[in-house]
Amino acid sequence: MTDSTPHWYDDEAGPMVRLYAMTAGRARPSSEAFDLMAVVHADSGPGPLGEGSALSPEQYAILTLCADRPRPVAEVASDSGLPLGVVRVLLSDLLAEGLIHVNRPVPPAQLPDAHILREVIDGLRAL
Repeated sequence: MTDSTPHWYDDEAGPMVRLYAMTAGRARPSSEAFDLMAVVHADSGPGPLGEGSALSPEQYAILTLCADRPRPVAEVASDSGLPLGVVRVLLSDLLAEGLIHVNRPVPPAQLPDAHILREVIDGLRAL
């Protein structure tokens, strides 16, 4: 007898979890702080993942990645193997819980003018 259930993934893939299950059905982060170059700092390394922990395994993995050094959001997504949208939602949860801090890059409109920087460099060289 053969199994009539279609086999739509290979055995090496392991257990499959839908992305909306990782984010509790949310598709957008609750904070707009997570552009690709925003740098994520973990306040401290993640504690042990026990029964009382409110962290999902994916959140725990993200905290572990950011515990050794601050990382940009794009690098967190790449190193965790999760899609960027999922990482942004999980990071917004971690931010809401106070487990991470986010430093956003300075918008180009707020950067000093190149002409002013050139004048400062020329002035320093004149000293």
